[in-house]
Amino acid sequence: MTTTWVQAIDEFPESFGGRGHTIVPSSSLVPASDPTLLFTNAGMVQFKETFLGLEPRPYTRAATLQKCMRVQGKHNDLENVGPSPIHHTFFFMLGNFSFGDYFKGEAIAYAWELMTRQYRVDPDRLVITVLQGDQEAELAWRKLSVPDSRILRMTEKTNFWMMGDLGPCGPTSELHFDWGPDHCSCGRPDCSVALDNGCLRWLEAWNLVFMEFDQRADGTRARLPKPGVDTGMGLERMTSILEGVPDNYRTDLFAPLITRVRSLMRPQETNHTVVERVLADHGRAMTFLMADGIVPGNEGRGYVLRMIMRRAMRFARSAGLTQPFLGELAGVVIDQMNATYPELEPQRRFLAEAARAEEERFAQTLSNGLERLEEIIAGVRARGGQMISGDDAFRLYDTYGFPVEMTRDVAREQGLTIDEAGFTAAMASQRERARAAQTFTATGASDQRFAALSNEGIATEFVGYRKVRSRAKVVALFVDGRHVDEAPAGSEVEVVLDRTPFYAEAGGQVGDTGRLRASRVEVEVLDTRRPTSGVTVHRGRVTRGRIREGLPVTAEIDADRREDIMRNHTATHLLHRALQELLGEHARQAGSLVAPDRLRFDFVHLSPLTDEQGETIERRVNEKVLEDLPVQTRSMSYDEASKLGAMALFGEKYGERVRVVSIDGYSRELCGGTHLKRTGQIGLFKVTSETGVAAGVRRIEAVTGRGAYALLRTYESTLRQLAEQLRASPDEVPERVRRLAERIRDLERQVRSGTVAGDGREEIISRAVENAVDVNGTRFVVTDVPAGGADAIRSLADQIRDRLDQRGQPGVVVLVSAATGQVVATRTRKTPTEVDVGRLVRALTEAFGGSGGGRPEFAQGGLKDGGRARELVTKARDRTFLKEVLRS
Repeated sequence: MTTTWVQAIDEFPESFGGRGHTIVPSSSLVPASDPTLLFTNAGMVQFKETFLGLEPRPYTRAATLQKCMRVQGKHNDLENVGPSPIHHTFFFMLGNFSFGDYFKGEAIAYAWELMTRQYRVDPDRLVITVLQGDQEAELAWRKLSVPDSRILRMTEKTNFWMMGDLGPCGPTSELHFDWGPDHCSCGRPDCSVALDNGCLRWLEAWNLVFMEFDQRADGTRARLPKPGVDTGMGLERMTSILEGVPDNYRTDLFAPLITRVRSLMRPQETNHTVVERVLADHGRAMTFLMADGIVPGNEGRGYVLRMIMRRAMRFARSAGLTQPFLGELAGVVIDQMNATYPELEPQRRFLAEAARAEEERFAQTLSNGLERLEEIIAGVRARGGQMISGDDAFRLYDTYGFPVEMTRDVAREQGLTIDEAGFTAAMASQRERARAAQTFTATGASDQRFAALSNEGIATEFVGYRKVRSRAKVVALFVDGRHVDEAPAGSEVEVVLDRTPFYAEAGGQVGDTGRLRASRVEVEVLDTRRPTSGVTVHRGRVTRGRIREGLPVTAEIDADRREDIMRNHTATHLLHRALQELLGEHARQAGSLVAPDRLRFDFVHLSPLTDEQGETIERRVNEKVLEDLPVQTRSMSYDEASKLGAMALFGEKYGERVRVVSIDGYSRELCGGTHLKRTGQIGLFKVTSETGVAAGVRRIEAVTGRGAYALLRTYESTLRQLAEQLRASPDEVPERVRRLAERIRDLERQVRSGTVAGDGREEIISRAVENAVDVNGTRFVVTDVPAGGADAIRSLADQIRDRLDQRGQPGVVVLVSAATGQVVATRTRKTPTEVDVGRLVRALTEAFGGSGGGRPEFAQGGLKDGGRARELVTKARDRTFLKEVLRS
């Protein structure tokens, strides 16, 4: 039997498809080419540049069923999820759009017809709102015989829509459904939508946004080139209306999840409605976020995913559910939604593993963290306070992995708040120490300059798939951001041509370099970008003559550099497919760099590759190189490419026509980059490293062709030099090194046991104490030692500290291994408490590319390069440096 929500999904595109709308697939939850958003939070996100006039489309009407997330920023429903029967972090948005085609009258008529005729909603139960003063919208509703008493005129607070702080915006008209007086939750006799008080009697069912303006960073609103329509209807709310159930979570859409949640929890008399809602919503959100390539982490989108998962775990625990359950919820979502979103099924195993890993990681600290939070709450109440300090909230996050949103939830349940400003300050301080925080910035002025050119009809034809040189004409010229007519030698310029063989940076592939030449004029092109759709900008320096608008030029790329880039790009496609063959379909691209000298490929995977897996992947790629497979490219519609199984990448934006790069049936991806004709042209593929870049994201770096040859030559030279130093043949080097390593370990054991021959240990101690540096009465004993292990160095540091203690001297001991870069520090009993050796070790190791830290009285760390031990010793003996560290 077809469920109500499936009928709603089916009837919506049928209705609008019959009115000339193109049915556009949902875009990823990761917005493509939009740094202002963490997540796709509305159906219009994928059309933002179309509304701005920057990205024309072959149609002027569209309809979608869009996956959406609203968890941060201007549109944040997280705290309402659970207590509210109608709010969600993840939801499906049905929407229809007009790009300079129809406007208010038609949009309103379409909405009314779908609601009252196709969905058969009683028109007497619909109340309409319009922006006060929007006569056009008001008149359109009256033409449909909507009584004036059910048309409410509202302010911008409720009826002016903005996607974010910046971007397309405009007045709205909303359709609200009346559940009837029995559902009034506000208790007011004058209960009305106009009160805007969140009364559950009224359900906002459909929001019609009339896109007329672009909100600028300077606070102004500019009229859009072509006003349009953006509507949004939540599938969850519409389903509740059609089923006559005033709780989204009691509809068929959520029934499978709620049923599974109840089966997981022990039968109890307690009502766990809030817990059921949280787990059902967060289970959906988690599944779709991870299916779109996001993995739990500590920053950006990964942090939001982790926060959602941990919030679900906390609520589950409050209801007595302590065993892992998120993977089972993901399975329910996949079973229910796979027909509509077939990308879910191939990732079933990965989603379950990723959910289980996060649950196991958090379970280790959840109990302790909740106990600590209870202690903090008790302390606040004992003091008669109402607020958890920002420092306490931060320590819960930093030590126990408690997202601040979770601490806020618990505080609210206990009638408390948290010091938001204090938490933010503590977080900022940590990020400043560790690394710059990830930021999301708005479109810059540069894009606006070139968008203006596009609006004037200026465009650049790309001919670089076929040519490395072409005739062209300068159609626009910029110096220092200003539009100019000409520029003399020495000028840094941005040049727009009518056609170009230069590939603009996109999809991870770097932009081309080369030269623009004319009679007695030459420009060295250092980079190529595409700041707005259709306009290619050549950035460079005028090296000869004067370049001017209208000048005919010959544009020629650096062909050797382009060929190196193509080797790396085609090899990247082989690597991507090889990873998925070995690890599973979840191993999707999470970022890439295709440069002339190397390739870098980030992919989703929970654990480091084993040596065997790394060798298998490298061998598989080289097998395909040796097979000399043909590489073919075809242009086709997005739908046709999808049917062929071409892989689309999350976070990338694709038009209606796409370019498919196929490697003889082995690999097929949507890609606009430049590629070789055959895989044999790659020459050789060699992995140089495999590392982790974030939780659940691994990175492979590799070289090909000339880069691989150069690397192997370097390896050969290094091996030859080692053989000469060891007086051995190259084949004997590994065994000689193994024996030397054993000898070093033997010496370290002797140091730990105090049996170094020739009183070497006593000599080290005496020399170090004698050369100590005095800072404000505290003696700093700093030296490098031959021992390599932490135990050996710590034993020696303890002996030196005891020597100073016997003399009653305040002192700090810092030892670093010249062999391994291991650092150990300690202090004597009489050392002033403000002398923090943990802070000292952290400052020293970070200054030389390492890491470390510890307690005020003992700390340890390490350098990546033990050869820098002497540099660290020199810095640690510098009085100015020591004084600065002690003051910080």
